[in-house]
Amino acid sequence: MPNRSPATRFEETVLPHLDAAYNLARWLTRNHDDAQDVMQDAVLRAYRFFGGCRPGDARPWLLRIVRNAAYDWLRANRPAEVRGFADVAPDDSDGTSYTEDVFHEAADDPEAATLRAADRQLLNRLIADLPAEYREAVVLRELEDLSYREIADVTGVPVGTVMSRLSRARHRLQDGWNTVSKKEVGRGA
Repeated sequence: MPNRSPATRFEETVLPHLDAAYNLARWLTRNHDDAQDVMQDAVLRAYRFFGGCRPGDARPWLLRIVRNAAYDWLRANRPAEVRGFADVAPDDSDGTSYTEDVFHEAADDPEAATLRAADRQLLNRLIADLPAEYREAVVLRELEDLSYREIADVTGVPVGTVMSRLSRARHRLQDGWNTVSKKEVGRGA
């Protein structure tokens, strides 16, 4: 087998994980265009430091770079959001849904499709309203399917902290879901 160039090895190793990386950047910046800026910086960093990527570790390695690039970008461009990250609503102006890959159920009928779309919208809003550390833990675990250990590696915190953040995030999501459900029942929806 001939030796592959570093660029080819990078493409084969890192590029398959770009969707997951963009998803994290989008959730952290809450904006499509800003996520693209973060991704450009993150991919350049990844290429520059590709020698530090261990075999079989590309996905968490890339996500750690994206996370760092996102927080660097936020500190430089929106410093207030780094302190009060959950105060800004997500920008969905490009029409994409943060969790569009989470729900793959076929639309049985228009009513069922409408209900699923409303559920997706509510879930997007509830996740976006989480504090940054909870939101990134949920995105990495539930949307990107990383293990607790991989999340700990990406975020630089102990596994116990990951577990605690996920537990608290899930409780907040459940509480938010229940609150909305009770309001709808109270209105006769």
